[in-house]
Amino acid sequence: MKKILALSSLAFLSTLAFADTDMQKQIDDLKAQLEKLEKMQNSQEKQISKVNIQSAKDNIKFDVDFRTSVDALSYETASGEKFHNDALYSNRLWLGMGYAPTDEMIFKGQLAFNKAFGASYGQRGTGMGYDTFDWVVNETLTDDSVKVREAYWLWMPTVGGLQTTLSVGRRPSTNGSLINLRDDDKEQSPLGHVINMEFDGASASVKLDQIAQGMSFKVCLGRGLTNAGAWADSTGRNYIDNGVLDTADMYGFIFVPYNDGQYSVKTTWYRGMNMPGVDMVNPAITTDDKLETRGDMDGAAVSLMSNGIGDEINDFLDETIVFASFAMSTSHPDSGKTMLGSFDSKNGYSYWIGTQMPNLTGGKFGVEFNHGSSNWRPFTYGEDTMIGSKIAARGNAYEAYWTQPIVSDVFSMQVRYTRIDYDYTGSNAFFGDYSTPYAIDSNEAIDGGAVKTASDLRVYFRYRY
Repeated sequence: MKKILALSSLAFLSTLAFADTDMQKQIDDLKAQLEKLEKMQNSQEKQISKVNIQSAKDNIKFDVDFRTSVDALSYETASGEKFHNDALYSNRLWLGMGYAPTDEMIFKGQLAFNKAFGASYGQRGTGMGYDTFDWVVNETLTDDSVKVREAYWLWMPTVGGLQTTLSVGRRPSTNGSLINLRDDDKEQSPLGHVINMEFDGASASVKLDQIAQGMSFKVCLGRGLTNAGAWADSTGRNYIDNGVLDTADMYGFIFVPYNDGQYSVKTTWYRGMNMPGVDMVNPAITTDDKLETRGDMDGAAVSLMSNGIGDEINDFLDETIVFASFAMSTSHPDSGKTMLGSFDSKNGYSYWIGTQMPNLTGGKFGVEFNHGSSNWRPFTYGEDTMIGSKIAARGNAYEAYWTQPIVSDVFSMQVRYTRIDYDYTGSNAFFGDYSTPYAIDSNEAIDGGAVKTASDLRVYFRYRY
């Protein structure tokens, strides 16, 4: 550019020193040189742009999400006993990564650890309870080892003029629609009313905007358990059926009939096959509280959300979100086995309402309520609540939270209170007899020390970049 300006100045001075004929010739020559220099500059800029684009595609991108929390936990049992932990400190780290070699192909991954401050007697992660179960291994407090939370490829080709996706791997299957609001996270694939746990699987989707605005259809496949035994076991046969649990698979769909950015309707249905549980009715089938395959489980939900109330009435209503969701579950016990404590098929239902609104400090305030019936059974074991899944509650759950940015969108804090009043036992159990719905005031619940009320007051500080 400096050369171009210098030549322009020279052209101006030349008009004072030459006759008309020589001056015109000089101007024409200088114009030609200017055009040549401009072409060279444009060419160089295009080359630099190509290099930058290629460089961006040749580098994996990382992001960090680090959260420090303190939770005050409280429980009261059906017999009136009370238990507390007034200060449970924990750190959670998510280290994300992404790579896009082309506009149609993406790799996404996320490593994680979730750990309480300090060590504990009988260190978590050594088989005590189910805290290392694959469905919840990154949502429970274990040790300081880093585990894979997500790892999948996503292909997004255009087929017949339709935008499609195909993805395989350890897919993002927690923090789905609606539950992501209180978690202050981007919405992931599943509907949080029925699915919120980790698993490996695949999905394929297609956008159908030509039929209705925002319409889409997605098919989902997942595997939550494998029947493969260990490598080099006593039989000498690697990875063969271990004879303990059948392979547990899930298939279903997510159908969005309408989504214009403000108003949306989302639906889902799935079937989980060969679900595990403990059988206490027939102790000969399972002993020592070992899991055994019990049967299949269906789930379905329809969720409605308004992202903004009205049409530019005022800023407060424009930034207010309201939602309502209804869900059902149905058990299908295998012949001669029990699910939810019964040999017969059982139906459960749940409804969930909530709102999130802006406040005067630039943050967000939200309140939510959900209720579940006696036989309600979703797949929400990985929900981010220390006292267990509030969505799985057979009873009433109340929640209020305030999320406040402190340093732009990089550093934030949240205060959240969750309370669950159980009407029936078995809300957070698997699919066998431990999920039998005894009324909370029954002798079975009182003698078994069932939790009647649970609460969690959490304060966290969170860094994201």
